[in-house]
This record gives sequence, C-alpha cells and structure tokens, in this order.
Amino acid sequence: MHYSLWTYPWDLLDIGIEEAMAEIAATGLTGVSLTTSYHAGRFLQPRSPKRKVYFPEDGTLYFPFREANYRSLRIRPAAASLIRETPDFWDRAFEAAEKHGLDISGWTVCLHNTKLGMEYPDTTVKNAYGDAYYYNLCPSNEDVRLYMTKMLADLARYPFRALELESLNFMGFPHEFHHEKDGVGLTVKDEFLLSLCFCDSCKERASRDGLDIAGAQRIVRGWLDELCERELPVSDDERFMREGIGYFEDYPDVADYLRWRATVVTSLAGELKAVVPERTRLYFLSLLTPDSSWLFGVDFEAIAKVNDGIVVCCYDTGAEPVGTQMALTRRHAHGTELFTGLRVFYPEVRGKQELIDKVTAARRAGTDGYVFYNYGLIPRKRMDWIREAIDTVNSDND
Repeated sequence: MHYSLWTYPWDLLDIGIEEAMAEIAATGLTGVSLTTSYHAGRFLQPRSPKRKVYFPEDGTLYFPFREANYRSLRIRPAAASLIRETPDFWDRAFEAAEKHGLDISGWTVCLHNTKLGMEYPDTTVKNAYGDAYYYNLCPSNEDVRLYMTKMLADLARYPFRALELESLNFMGFPHEFHHEKDGVGLTVKDEFLLSLCFCDSCKERASRDGLDIAGAQRIVRGWLDELCERELPVSDDERFMREGIGYFEDYPDVADYLRWRATVVTSLAGELKAVVPERTRLYFLSLLTPDSSWLFGVDFEAIAKVNDGIVVCCYDTGAEPVGTQMALTRRHAHGTELFTGLRVFYPEVRGKQELIDKVTAARRAGTDGYVFYNYGLIPRKRMDWIREAIDTVNSDND
C-alpha cells in the first residue's frame, strides 16, 4: 500500500528538509509528492517557523531544468526563485528521503499556468466568443504540447517514483481567479458551456480529425447569448449531470464535439507517456470521477490505458461518497493503479475518525493507496490523524 503526502518545496526548506522527511516517515507515510511546477496562490502556513502566509510565484518550475532543451520552442519555462537560490534542493531532498525510506513523486501542474497564458494568449483556451482563459493552456495547441513533452522528458531525468500530472485537461470556467464576478447566477450547465474551447488550435485539430466544430460553436454561442439576457437563472442541472454528453444528443454537432474533445486530452497524455522511461510511472490526477470527468474533457477508460495510475481527489465529501466514487473509478480504470486523494482540512474533516472512515471506505472500494493534502497547510497535530488512518488500513490488511 502506497501512502504519500503532497508537499511544497518551501515548506521543506522552512521546516528543514531532514526534519520534515523524518516526521513524514514517522507518520507511516511511504512517500512524498513534491511540487515540480505550480501556480500562484495565497497560502496560510501553520507549520513554517519563518512565515505564516506565502504567495508562490505563478507558473514557474521548481526544478533546475535544462534551458538548452527549450531553446527551439516558442514557449519557454521560468524557474522559481526558490530553486535558483537553492540549487541543491533536489539532491538534498532525494538524499533525505532515501535515508528515511521514502520515495519522491513529482507533483506536476500541467496546463494551469496563468503566467504562460498571459505571455502566449493564443495558446490558451478560448470560449465560444473567442475570450481567452489565461489560466488554462489549451491541450490542442501544438506549442503547448511540445512544451509539455519537453518538461516531462526533463523531469524524467530524476529518480521519481512517479509523476503526478495535475490539470492535464480542459479546465472549468470557475477556477478561483482573482476576484471572480458573476451577477447572472450561473448554473452548472452555464459554467460548462462557458468552459468549452473553440480556439484556432481546437478547430485545426478537429478538422484534421475529420470534424468541423464551427456548428457547435454557433449553437453554444447562441445558448450563452440567451443566458446573458435572462432575468433569473433557469436550472436543469440535475438532468444535465445525470445524462452527461447524452444531454446534447438532440444537437449532434455539439455532442460530436464533446466526444472529440476527450480525444485531445487522451492523445496528449499518450504523447507524454512516450517520452518518459518505463521506470517513471505517470499518474493522471483527476478532480472529477468518471461520472463527471467529461466536464473537463476526460474519458476515464481511455486515460487509464495511457497512464500507469490515476489519483482521484475525493474532496468536499463524506466517507460513503468516497467509497462510491472510488468503486466507480475502479470499474472504469481497468488494470491501472488507483489512488485516493484526501484533504486533511477542517471543516472538511472534523476529526481523525472522519479521516479514518474515509480511508477505510476507499480501501474497501479497491484503492491501491492514498495521497494526503498537504504537509505545510495543516497543523502538526493532524499528522497524527494521518498516522492513525494509515495504522487502521495496515491493520485491516494484516
């Protein structure tokens, strides 16, 4: 059974790499999922002895990449200042992890990159009106795909147990961007329609695949025009979520586009798999389960075939839904390693028993391991919750 802990480099440096690795190992965890690329944010840091609030640099890489690998590319990466100032960070991290019997996985944010989106706006997702979503690089764009393959090949030089690929998909319209405003009252379906990409790269890729998506764009734009004119929200979300893509079967241009959209994500995942050595596992990190992953253009069964594992983030839910979600994912992820991602945030988890109930439900549903969130964001005492949850799973396995 694999137990890992999502962790930021700045937390290891603030607390001390050796001290942090020793604590993580003593908790019963077997690995650390350490950030290799990340986005901006504002984080409360209860564990840090140096600061209590941290603002990560946006869209930067947290490993010493080889600049020569990217010179022929249009999109160029930027190094986080933390890594420039601590060039031996990864050597020290791998050394301390090995000393304490831990492996390290590379937690890699892929297409969620506002910095690059602002620098290369033509590479971003664009809605039916052509408005750019700077926080989401489009998986159809060739420059984006080349950048991602170079980055993964670069990361594969390191002895990671696995690379956990976050945001390797189309993202939703709401994504906690700065001061988001919505006075209309968007429904789930409205947000989905706003998230659909009709950028030039999508049109070109679809055309190569024998599909003209101009008709779908016209229909979606018409629906968005209507929602902008209505006095009050009109929700059909229950049927929308229940039927999925089938909801649009009366509009074949839209339904065909949505089915095609998933092939973009799957093919990109396949290209990334092709550039990493067999020793490096690729895990697709999903915020959604198979019954809703189509919202982000993800076909779970297809993704499972081109990755070595899937991490499903079971956030904002109780123990029973965790078990249901993981059982559903197991049915779709045939022959693939399956991991459960759990936050140890309050009030999402109100005590150690709730966490124990969640890990137990996931185990009964067939999970192969867990990744807990997040070392530097939770008080020290909650590490005891994780330890007791791990002890419970291990005792059940004996």
